[in-house]
Amino acid sequence: MIRISDLEMPLMYDTKMLWDIAAKKLQMEQSGIATVRIFKRTVNATDKEDIHFKMTLDVTVNTGEIELVRKIKNKKITRETEQVYCFPHHKEFNKRPIVVGCGPAGLFAALTLAKAGANPILLERGQDVESRTQRVLDFWYTGVLDTESNVQFGEGGAGAFSDGKLKIGFQDARKIMILNELIEAGAPEEIRYVGKPHIGTDRLKETVKKIRKKIISLGGEVHFGVTVTDILRRSGKVTGVGSTEKGKYSEYATDSVILAIGHSARDTFERLLNSGIQMEQKLFAVGVRIEHPQQVINQIQYGKFAGHPSLGAADYRMVVHLKNTRGVYTFCMCPGGEVVASASEKNGLVTNGMSEYKRDGRNANTALLVTVNQQDLGSDHPLAGIAFQRKLEEAAFISGGGGYKAPVQRLEDFQTNRMTKAFGEVTPTYLPGTEFACVDSYLPSDIVASLRQGIAEMCDWMPGFSYPDALITGAETRSASPVKILRGESLEAVELKGLFPCGEGAGYAGGIISAAVDGVLCAEQIVKNHEEA
Repeated sequence: MIRISDLEMPLMYDTKMLWDIAAKKLQMEQSGIATVRIFKRTVNATDKEDIHFKMTLDVTVNTGEIELVRKIKNKKITRETEQVYCFPHHKEFNKRPIVVGCGPAGLFAALTLAKAGANPILLERGQDVESRTQRVLDFWYTGVLDTESNVQFGEGGAGAFSDGKLKIGFQDARKIMILNELIEAGAPEEIRYVGKPHIGTDRLKETVKKIRKKIISLGGEVHFGVTVTDILRRSGKVTGVGSTEKGKYSEYATDSVILAIGHSARDTFERLLNSGIQMEQKLFAVGVRIEHPQQVINQIQYGKFAGHPSLGAADYRMVVHLKNTRGVYTFCMCPGGEVVASASEKNGLVTNGMSEYKRDGRNANTALLVTVNQQDLGSDHPLAGIAFQRKLEEAAFISGGGGYKAPVQRLEDFQTNRMTKAFGEVTPTYLPGTEFACVDSYLPSDIVASLRQGIAEMCDWMPGFSYPDALITGAETRSASPVKILRGESLEAVELKGLFPCGEGAGYAGGIISAAVDGVLCAEQIVKNHEEA
């Protein structure tokens, strides 16, 4: 395979153009080319008068690949070997591995184990994606929360109700496999190559369902509405899990448990800590959501090219480092999306962002987060971060007036520290509803001051971000796990062989792809352990 890098392509291009440029760069006739495929495509908007794509192509030729690259002698034309992931396989597993949690870490751990011939059992406290979606919609429209199946718990994990953003980074064999599996299950083909790939909440739901069906077809089992309450052990080794389903206790015997419980399984963290599983604090961030008109963001980012069909809805990312040592940054930016109610506990208010594949909603939203430090937590207890999150969520619930209505404030009013009395050009997308309240009423003063300063610096950096009617909705507290479950080089929990803390909730990932990779790594280790036994 020959890789041609650093190409500049117009916003309107077609397949013929790709073949033409490949032939020209390789100094050969098109008849000698077998395939042309986009490896990577990003938007270059540095010059608002000349927005274009930066592109890398992967090309295969009929003969003489090595000689051709040597002859051209161009550093931007290289020979590459396509990376292929080989699923591990073992002929016999004495006991079926248990995977706890059906987010990306759990799903890909279970898929890897199923392909390895392990017939895994996947346990999820929430419901399947169809039932879960209905319960989430009921919550959004009625304010009645199901604490066991919601935006945080259920098939697909918390990411199933977001934007389905995929942070790829360097592509290795595992990541390529994960992308291929997602595409086979219904994700858009373009996630292979676009610079900022996303699936969209609407398409992601169908995708995770198909992965679940594939796990079952390969010999796995998937059980919903099952909450794991105990990790059973003997002589420092896992012997099984205890669980409840519809109030009935049962046990599953196993010697391997992948614990992919997500960042919001607070009761599970408490039970694990009380049972002797070692944990430590992991610092995180809290803040708010901010909404702008999508057309304003498009204009800021793309100028006269705003609305171009090849560009779609514009996004952004900003980071500010304050003199008080705190960081303020945007997170999970959702073009053309909506702010969603994401609570999992009674009388606590949590927000997140969500957008569908087309990203064609009227507003753009992002989290604006401030880093939390040890002094904020006021304790070295491993679960102090959870207590801190819960305190802010309960304060936001009260500020919104109850019923899971969210407190909202115009940006101009927030910056001048006054109560909002009426909406301007931006109206909220959040359901079940909103109430005017100051951010100061639910976030600590140090966090609020940092947020004000950070926004001011962002407005200097990105002119137009200081849109007076932009709307702030609170609180955003679940961007990352505040806990890390300690594990060793074998990926097993410290002092408990056979327990594999995994993914974002355990403190080892930060998004869909990284969580899925961690799930694959834990599954590979289980196969390795059985081979060596």
